[in-house]
Amino acid sequence: MEHHFFLLTKLFEAIGWGEFAHHHNQVIHTWLVMLILIVGALILGKGLQLIPHRKQNVLELIIGGLEDFMTGITGPEGRAFFPYIATLFLYILVSNLIGLVPGFFSPTADINTTASMAICTFAITHAIGIKFHGFKYVKHFLGPAWYLAWLMLPIELIGHLARVLSLSIRLFGNIFAKETVLGILFILAGFYLAPLPILFLGILVSFIQAVVFTLLSIVYFAGAMEDAH
Repeated sequence: MEHHFFLLTKLFEAIGWGEFAHHHNQVIHTWLVMLILIVGALILGKGLQLIPHRKQNVLELIIGGLEDFMTGITGPEGRAFFPYIATLFLYILVSNLIGLVPGFFSPTADINTTASMAICTFAITHAIGIKFHGFKYVKHFLGPAWYLAWLMLPIELIGHLARVLSLSIRLFGNIFAKETVLGILFILAGFYLAPLPILFLGILVSFIQAVVFTLLSIVYFAGAMEDAH
């Protein structure tokens, strides 16, 4: 069976893990993204001080901007869930962008990756609802009047389950399409001759899809925190 050429796959083949790399390409590239994020955090976070230096300004701009963005939607109570949102955004963004480099693969171009993140968001959403409302959280599924509960409950359940499908397919579809188009261009035009506008479009799509997934997660969290109407 013929496989696409990926540098990490060749590296794993060299150490005897070729079969694993071919069947779990998204996993080994997720490890790479994790390494990039960890090393980046160590470099940017090293030597934090009261008067910020250049690297600290970059770190504060990224983290502060994300936090302000989230609390603007959820209110100050949302800060408790900020670590998950920040990690989610940075992971998706780096995962999307890494596929623009020839020889590498975006983990988010695999449905297993996007579905796992969607399931995490789904689970945390309802954990937040239970944390804020306890048993009363069930009112979110029963509608505004008790006599409509028999109708609203299945509708709400289907709607909440559909969120997982929506989050998964949207991110996967856009990034997979980006990977496919760029792969064809690299084959036809060469690694260094692919039209720059397409690469810039790939960067734009990568950023937008990271924002969309994160924004929807924040909106779901905010909805779970609100009182039922």
